[in-house]
Amino acid sequence: MKIEKNNQMLGRARQLRREMTPQERKLWYLFLRTYPVKFYKQRIIDSYIVDFYCASAKLVIEIDGSQHYSEEGRQQDEGHTEMLRRYGLHVLRFSNREINVNFNAVCESIHQTVQARCLRKSQ
Repeated sequence: MKIEKNNQMLGRARQLRREMTPQERKLWYLFLRTYPVKFYKQRIIDSYIVDFYCASAKLVIEIDGSQHYSEEGRQQDEGHTEMLRRYGLHVLRFSNREINVNFNAVCESIHQTVQARCLRKSQ
């Protein structure tokens, strides 16, 4: 399925790229930016802006701050995840705390997921 993109959100996506959270910045500059498989930051998918997107692995990475742990935040995340799954995308979610405390484990999880999804795709 071709991924739709709401171009009206382009200005907001650009703003989010310039104003990444400290945890998004850390993951981008210390791992994803130079990762051998291409990742994009603040990518528009449908009418939602994901934190990081890897087209080759059909993978979305979301970094969740405290607003995601309220009941409303959890429900919104479930809706976004379901919409992303309809496009055949896999979603990995990490908390800000995981980025701060277990950065190497987060990177390893991302690496393992990318490898598994790219291998599955090539078979």
